[in-house]
Amino acid sequence: MPLRFGIVVVPEHRAGDDMTVRMAEAIEQARLCAELGFDSLWAGHHYLTDPYAYVQPVPLLARLAAEAPGLTIGTSVILLGLQHPLRVAEEMATLDLITGGRTVLGVGLGYRAIEYDILGPPRGSRAAAFEEAVRLVELLWTSDELEFEGRFFHVPRVRVVNRPAQRPRPPIWMAANADSAVRRAARLADAWIVNNHSTLETLRRQMDVYREALAAAGRPFPPELPIIKEIYVAETRERALREAGPFIAAKYKSFQDWGQDRVIPERAGFALPFEELERDRFIIGDPTQCAAELARHVETLGVNHFIFRVQWPGMPAEFAARSLGLLAGKVIPTLRDKRDLAAC
Repeated sequence: MPLRFGIVVVPEHRAGDDMTVRMAEAIEQARLCAELGFDSLWAGHHYLTDPYAYVQPVPLLARLAAEAPGLTIGTSVILLGLQHPLRVAEEMATLDLITGGRTVLGVGLGYRAIEYDILGPPRGSRAAAFEEAVRLVELLWTSDELEFEGRFFHVPRVRVVNRPAQRPRPPIWMAANADSAVRRAARLADAWIVNNHSTLETLRRQMDVYREALAAAGRPFPPELPIIKEIYVAETRERALREAGPFIAAKYKSFQDWGQDRVIPERAGFALPFEELERDRFIIGDPTQCAAELARHVETLGVNHFIFRVQWPGMPAEFAARSLGLLAGKVIPTLRDKRDLAAC
């Protein structure tokens, strides 16, 4: 399958920002991605994200889809463990109809205590409720009639009429950080969304975990394997570090405060000097350096759909636009040329 490239439209912004301005910037970024030839647009999901304001993904993506005809539109990811699966199934079916059958439902278990304390099942039941929710979403998309009696969810016998455009259903991709979650993705999802928080060496080891779990479940390796990646391209590495480094560092400080680094396999977590945090985790540099690092990920992991984060809370929109231009003009063509040559 040819390499594909998408963008996470940043859904979170610093408290006090004019959010109407930020939304206008997101709309312009979606237009730019379409003009530059990217393949997909994505948005993530959280609640109560102090010190950031976080807009919700489904209404945001529905608006952005109008600016990006032909692009895949996906969630990266919806925290399905905090939702009733009926709501997610019908909202995503609606988004699939809006886009003409171009959506991907990316789901994740989540990790922030405050979200589960308010919305989710009690600790100890989260993974089981999440797995049941995934199964129920799939049934709601593929059944003409449905009756479901689970441990966490109950649906009386109903006729299902709100269906997505895609048949039999939109793809379900699953984010995973811990090894146990990678195995869950192999059992339940159409693809593992390879996470952006671990180093390449950790991901290489986890790819073996994923392949073994797929084999144990009797499932083939997916034709499309996505990875989320923090990337920033500038004319020189020094400029890239100067422009992006402070914003990425601040975002990873918030990840640390939220407990994200406690659910990845690496014991060091995120409490590292930036040069150590960056190493083999982020891709920051000039076009040649960034292309080489992306090629290394393709060769090491077998990923073929990059979902790039090119902007972080507080970063000026013009920085992200310039990085997108370099990605589309100087990095992606190099990767596609290498891929074409390898296929010959």
